[in-house]
Amino acid sequence: MRPQTVDADGETLIARVMATIRNRIAGRSLTPGAKLPSIRGFATSLKVSKSTVVEAYERLAAEGLIRSRPGSGFFVAAPLAPLSLAEIGPQVEREVDPLWISRQALEADGDFLKPGCGWLPAQWMPEEGLRRALRTVARASASTLVDYGPPLGLLPLRALLARRLAQHGIEASPEQIMLTESGTQAIDLLCRFLVEPGETVLVDDPCYFNFHALLRAHQAKIVGIPNTPAGPDIERFAAALEEHRPRLYITNSALHNPTGATLSPLVAHRLLKLADQAGLTIVEDDIFADFEEAPAPRLAAFDGLERVVHIGSFSKSLSAAVRCGFIAAPRQWIEPLADLKIATSFGGPGFAAELVLTLLKDGSYRKHMETVRQRLSRAMAETIGRLRALDIEPWIEPQAGMFVWCRLPDGIDAAELARRALARNIVLAPGNVFSQAQTAGNFLRFNVAQCEDERLFRELSALLRR
Repeated sequence: MRPQTVDADGETLIARVMATIRNRIAGRSLTPGAKLPSIRGFATSLKVSKSTVVEAYERLAAEGLIRSRPGSGFFVAAPLAPLSLAEIGPQVEREVDPLWISRQALEADGDFLKPGCGWLPAQWMPEEGLRRALRTVARASASTLVDYGPPLGLLPLRALLARRLAQHGIEASPEQIMLTESGTQAIDLLCRFLVEPGETVLVDDPCYFNFHALLRAHQAKIVGIPNTPAGPDIERFAAALEEHRPRLYITNSALHNPTGATLSPLVAHRLLKLADQAGLTIVEDDIFADFEEAPAPRLAAFDGLERVVHIGSFSKSLSAAVRCGFIAAPRQWIEPLADLKIATSFGGPGFAAELVLTLLKDGSYRKHMETVRQRLSRAMAETIGRLRALDIEPWIEPQAGMFVWCRLPDGIDAAELARRALARNIVLAPGNVFSQAQTAGNFLRFNVAQCEDERLFRELSALLRR
């Protein structure tokens, strides 16, 4: 196997040449049938050897993207893909886009470190418990294995979820709970149900970046409310209600993403009072509930599911491959939400719901989460200590969970740092991805569960010195 030439940032030069050609094809500067630059000329313009360009062209030909005509050179062979908005404009600017970062984390292979991603490492998940549950569900009736699920979802699981919600003070009957394929689908359905194009939706600033992406897909106007360690800035929240007359507010009450903060009871009460006066609906995203060490206030508990819709999911705690979430909402909303679910995805997550129910009932999930909380507590303390040694300072020290929101040393731009880290096979999460107002340019979100590799801190140290 011939050795690869490697540049100063650790990226193979061959890969860089290949990426340049792919980008030109995607950007329509090279169309089907167009001749590629000559090997000598391309090597000169990119300041690489001719052998590097030859190897890159050969690999692209093996992929079917280009073809060789002996004596004539290389030509574009692939038909044009549909034009993608993600490919318009400089790719450097795309690197701080929420969807781009999600793609990097989802597509990264095993060599990548992913401290910027939002899920637990695979080795932290209950593999044996999942396999046992799969064997159990495999013995279920044929309808469980092959049929669509009912619109509201598996009744025994909804009944169990109602009991679990009661532990947080949230009173919801099984008839007020609808299963979804994920927390993301839950928010999507609620936006379809509640938000018209052009209407204003409030989010925390910073907030989970996919809230931005979903709301843009629904053509909503997004207004960010500065977040504090106790919840949203109440004065700014009241001012936004007066100025924008929003339809919806989406937030995390417990273990806020990305900051790790927890809503205080005082802020919760003031928030609900303002929402009631303004006729505002609140979507409380509680997918990290089972990561808590001690219960935090829930808006849905104070409100009684009148103005607050509560959603959850097992993607982060159990398995991202087992797509099962839920919505707990006012009783009169459940039927129209079920109609929307049928219209957009038809059946419910029947097989996944049976699997989750099995794990919840046999005790596997409870034991798994006890272990996860202990591991996260240790990882949080160790990661914060390692980051502080690099002058990367936590905004707060979270009580639990996987996220720590950190301020970089003065003069360091998080987006630029993330761009350089990618060349070293590290996916970071720059602050402005989470900020509607773009005021978090010197912040990063770290997932402490993904920070156990010594290489991460060694590479960060090197990147910060540059």
